[in-house]
Amino acid sequence: MTAPVFLAEPGALDGLAAGGTYLLDGTEGRHAGVVQRRAPGERVDVVDCAGTRLVGEVEHVAPEGVHLRVREVVVEPASTPRLLLVQALAKGDRDEMAIEAGTEVGADGVVPWQAERSIVVWRGDRAAKSRARWLATVRTAAKQARRAHVPEVELSVDTTALARRTREVVAAGGAVLVLHEEATVPLAEAAVPTEGTAAEVLVVVGPEGGISAKEVDALVEAGAVTVRLGPHVLRTSTAGPVAVALLAQRLGRWS
Repeated sequence: MTAPVFLAEPGALDGLAAGGTYLLDGTEGRHAGVVQRRAPGERVDVVDCAGTRLVGEVEHVAPEGVHLRVREVVVEPASTPRLLLVQALAKGDRDEMAIEAGTEVGADGVVPWQAERSIVVWRGDRAAKSRARWLATVRTAAKQARRAHVPEVELSVDTTALARRTREVVAAGGAVLVLHEEATVPLAEAAVPTEGTAAEVLVVVGPEGGISAKEVDALVEAGAVTVRLGPHVLRTSTAGPVAVALLAQRLGRWS
């Protein structure tokens, strides 16, 4: 079984090296020592959410946290091109299900999209609280997947802003792929930047009611391409993670 992962904040692991010690404290320390009952001699990884992984061994558990002996510090480079899941806001928890699974399969960032047919609306205090839930969701999913990088959760965008972002991404050599059941181009054949390219690939997923024709026209006019996953129509909570997984495979991340 792979070692459990616990989270630190960016920069918290700077300056550490093999042979040193590290105190895993706070909520993560309590989770490791009290909830999971990690014992001396067990391996525990700590990541800083930005690519640095501390490979540690439990020395002892104390009231203040779990004391680790540092065995190795590894810096894991970010994957390129970046895969971003643009997820339309959806009722219930379907959008959160999408970003959770999307994080587990390799999304490098998520963008909340206030689509025309989104029943849910992020506005005022609700926007801040909803984004906070998304942040918590991707952090938990990254821990589950043992990732050293935690995806960024961007501020929500409307279709006008998404079209503007599309122009910028395409102009920089990236690709914007809009999942649409009437598209004729399979995702497997859509043009995307090659592995290692400093660009972005955006996967755009609509809400339960689908993406409107007006939205499709606006995004395509900005340079996006409509693509289909296959013969079946997937839920908004499923389509994005499946697309991200297929693209991760194409880009060599799972080889």
